[in-house]
Amino acid sequence: MKKSYLLFSVLLCFSQFMNAQEDKYQWLEEVDGTKALEFVNAQNKITFDKLSQEKDYQTNYDKLLAIYNSSDQIAYPSIQGKYVYNFWKDKTHIRGIWRRTLLTGYKSGKPAWETLIDIDALSKKDNIKWVYKGSTGLYPNYNRFLVRLSNGGGDAVVIKEFDADKKQFIDKGFYLPEAKGDASYVDENTLIISSDFGEGTMTTSGYPRQVKLWKRGTDLKEAQLIFEGNNDDVSSSGFILRDGKIQYVMIGQGKTFYTSNSFVWINNKRIQLDIPEDSSPNGILDNQLILQLKSDWTVKDKTYKNGTLISLNFTELLKGIKDIQTIIVPDEFSSINEITTTKSKLLISMLTNVTSELFIYSFGNGKWSSEKVNAPAFGTASFVTTDDLSEQYYFNFQNFITPSTLYAADAGTNTFKKYQSLPAFFDASKFEVKQFKVKSKDGTLIPYFMIYPKNLKYDGTNPTLLYAYGGFEVSIEPSYSASIGTAWLAKGGIFVLANIRGGGEYGPKWHQAGMKEKRQNVFDDLYAVSEDVIAKKVTSPQHLGVMGGSNGGLLVGVAFTQRPDLYNAVVCQVPLLDMQRFNKLLAGASWMGEYGNPDIPEEWEYIKKYSPYQNVTEGKKYPEVFFTTSTRDDRVHPGHARKMVAKMIDMGYKTYYYENTEGGHAGSSTNEQTAKVNALTYAYLMMKLR
Repeated sequence: MKKSYLLFSVLLCFSQFMNAQEDKYQWLEEVDGTKALEFVNAQNKITFDKLSQEKDYQTNYDKLLAIYNSSDQIAYPSIQGKYVYNFWKDKTHIRGIWRRTLLTGYKSGKPAWETLIDIDALSKKDNIKWVYKGSTGLYPNYNRFLVRLSNGGGDAVVIKEFDADKKQFIDKGFYLPEAKGDASYVDENTLIISSDFGEGTMTTSGYPRQVKLWKRGTDLKEAQLIFEGNNDDVSSSGFILRDGKIQYVMIGQGKTFYTSNSFVWINNKRIQLDIPEDSSPNGILDNQLILQLKSDWTVKDKTYKNGTLISLNFTELLKGIKDIQTIIVPDEFSSINEITTTKSKLLISMLTNVTSELFIYSFGNGKWSSEKVNAPAFGTASFVTTDDLSEQYYFNFQNFITPSTLYAADAGTNTFKKYQSLPAFFDASKFEVKQFKVKSKDGTLIPYFMIYPKNLKYDGTNPTLLYAYGGFEVSIEPSYSASIGTAWLAKGGIFVLANIRGGGEYGPKWHQAGMKEKRQNVFDDLYAVSEDVIAKKVTSPQHLGVMGGSNGGLLVGVAFTQRPDLYNAVVCQVPLLDMQRFNKLLAGASWMGEYGNPDIPEEWEYIKKYSPYQNVTEGKKYPEVFFTTSTRDDRVHPGHARKMVAKMIDMGYKTYYYENTEGGHAGSSTNEQTAKVNALTYAYLMMKLR
């Protein structure tokens, strides 16, 4: 029995090896290869020439660009010390400006913005298409920052030290060359860093596996190594957790996408936290380490259930003692969505049946107490920024037909007031929003939202766009989309958002029900929602389209290969498609915790049943798929989409393909690029579904 299984495994591995060798489109994985880019440019031209002539294209482009560049956009705050920082794009600042104003001025509604970095000017000076990727400040004055800049929008960044008061990069300041790494201040003259330190210092997923302490004025090569992970880990990182004025230097060893070891660096040595591998610290407040469980955890004969939010006395935990308090136990229809802190309060956003509720928690007398924030209901409330020096915070509220509104709030008094709202970019009074639930193949109830005209005719002819993601415990919540409202709803379209398994809408178990060998549940959930809107005569396969990006691109890639009878349009954005080689391409190895390892025979056995690139075949009635990606996407390799298009063209199928030459995994890095891709997308959808 063992010999026959071994022989089977060897033969299967050999077969996989031969299949990989026989992939005649593998040359398209050469990102900047001359032949590959010739293919890209040719397909881009064909697609643009066709879709830009559709009657909706130019109108949509003009309207969308005006929206993205509108001065009415909300300047979302990031509170750092006595200032509010903001990154802003408009028609004048195409790549954007990083700016700040005094917190007092922002609160008054009359901010006096001063520009710190003009990314357009910097790009021109350096002759590099810089994309701003955020910054980390020096506590508590925040007069110095580590600024992250990406060449073209990828995940790899250059890190440069910046003086906010002098508005200039610091001469001979801290500088880290381009890498998928990060850095934080330990103090003014010390950083904790993870980066590409040379050969053998990166994991197979393409992320750092070494963490170092780097002193100002010393060569990077002299930085002190304080942790080194394994080659096949996902990543290792260093970061700072702060409990008021107390600071802890932390190390995270990401063993898989969902498991990690956590360490504290104290007195020049590491102390590992005795916590479950599938949970990681969410902050420290009043000496309480906040932790969300992703599986049951039994301590001293008491079991804390999957999804529960707990806290542990941190200084006792460092001694190996577990003093645990329960904060929240979500029910089967709710989940913990966001966790953050102000100076002395714990702020939590809960999802209940995919709508938000906000709570303020306080720790006193050895236990947690809570009060609900009376925020607007039936939508998505999310934290924007908090002040670690006071109880101030800002949150945003939106739903499908309510424009985003920013609220200024105080966790100490549990009060808030409206700060600014987006204008209504489309007439939402014509539409209704309803949530439905439908049984999936295995009987699980799957929720979905539908946004539709009040005078809807149930005759099966309505152009309908279904969007879903279904992976990585990411919750897809109701949101106000000026793009969808202007370019789709206002043109007679119906929008459906499906909250399928694999996401986090109902907590860790909802996600775990769609992982690895259970992946087909995710696809079946999508088909159940599709069939339900067809059964309701909202639409029909001729008028139904499906859209998804990244993991959602895999989702819709599977959908059109498994169930081509359901859809007449498919928008497949920055997708994974070749699931036999995904772990060999860029960051792909890091996602084996989600999908499985195709190099292990028993895991490839379930992956191969749905992998779109391996399952697309000749002689099918596939819809004419629109694939989009980015040359500079260094997370999901553009080769996935390129190879699928080339293979389908050779099989005789018509496809549409557009690859932006920059933009990273987001697909675009300027408002013009975003408007162009979206205008092409909605032109395609109306062409196919109207």
